[in-house]
Amino acid sequence: MAELVFYTNPMSRGRIVRWMLEEVGAPYRTEIMGYEGAMQSPEFLAINPMGKVPTITHGGAVVTEAAAICAYLADAFPDAGLAPAPADRAAYYRWLFFAAGPVEAAIVNKSLGVEVPAEQEKMVGYRNLETAVSTLETALGEGPWLLGEQFTAADVYVGAQITWGLAFGSLPKTPAFEAYAARLHARPAAARAREIDDALLPEEMRGKM
Repeated sequence: MAELVFYTNPMSRGRIVRWMLEEVGAPYRTEIMGYEGAMQSPEFLAINPMGKVPTITHGGAVVTEAAAICAYLADAFPDAGLAPAPADRAAYYRWLFFAAGPVEAAIVNKSLGVEVPAEQEKMVGYRNLETAVSTLETALGEGPWLLGEQFTAADVYVGAQITWGLAFGSLPKTPAFEAYAARLHARPAAARAREIDDALLPEEMRGKM
């Protein structure tokens, strides 16, 4: 079996991939990377020239970007049942990449205080934060998951965006978001991932991620 190596930092988007790995259930080795040291080392830059985490290697494959890693792992370990059949992936791809593109861009810009003038909204992929948020809420439908009864890698990535947004105040605490976040929080794999990463945090940061 090809070795699966996970490069991460507990104060990063690597927490999304840790959760996905725990959902997959395959053995993996973790490399904890410091922002000012290991991430900028020649050895790591040869793997990911961006010098950032999360990154995984799986045999000869290198995958970066949290959404791409989630999708890759779902396909690499099909027995976990975290991706729908190829013919049923329309909503799966739609919401996975909507969260990775327009939603993340809208939230990051809000956090940085970037304001897009109304006359230039058509130039950005999310139009405005309110539109992105309301569209994201429609993705939840009747639930319990994005694809109805099947929990998938899209729920890991979209769910991480929503739970973080609620925790840090970048998304509104709507009933739909809060109910979805509560279902996600209760998943055993999510609890295991939190426990692993929280134990790696500096003591003063524990309970804040």
